[in-house]
Amino acid sequence: MQPAQAAPAGLPGIDVSHWQGSINWTSVKNAGIKFAYIKATESTTYKDPRFNYNYPSAHAAGVIRGAYHFARPNGDPVTDGRAEANYFASNGGAWSADNLTLPGALDLEGSCTLSQSATRTWIKSFYDTYKARTGRDVVIYTSRSWWNACTGGTSQFAPLTPLWVASWTSASSPTMPTGFSTYTFWQWTDSGSVSGISGAVDRNVFNGSDARLRALANNTP
Repeated sequence: MQPAQAAPAGLPGIDVSHWQGSINWTSVKNAGIKFAYIKATESTTYKDPRFNYNYPSAHAAGVIRGAYHFARPNGDPVTDGRAEANYFASNGGAWSADNLTLPGALDLEGSCTLSQSATRTWIKSFYDTYKARTGRDVVIYTSRSWWNACTGGTSQFAPLTPLWVASWTSASSPTMPTGFSTYTFWQWTDSGSVSGISGAVDRNVFNGSDARLRALANNTP
């Protein structure tokens, strides 16, 4: 857990899973939260048990929401990346042009289970499959330490995908993964608090205006 710190500049958001338990999404919205990423799936067999409540409830409250998939890269990087993307898209990660749905996010953290080259291939396979299924570029969630260690700090995805950087720091800007020059979302703490949620919750900011957040949700310039 990180010490309390002031929120950096940007539109406020959260990310949640079943670990947050029951969430009052109206209270979350009234607390000023503009967006939320909600865990949908992991690997090719697991769906978060709170997703079917959280995802529509956030939408009903007027919180711009997106789904995220916790990656488990292993085995064949092409077929496994494709399989996880298809599972995600079929179990909550699909996108809809309804003014309140962000493109899905790929959560990349934990240990490096493949070589750097195979990890890059796995991510590209996931990206291509998700794009074909939804028409959207998947958002990549990662930290500098994971990205540099597991992909070698590749820049091949920077032109393709929005970055959601995990950087728990009191600095005015995040510590960026090598290969990326800018970020779309910044997860700046894992120990935030928000009305409507009991206990700690990850806090994020969007690097832009309300209009730009809506444009990302709606896939418009």
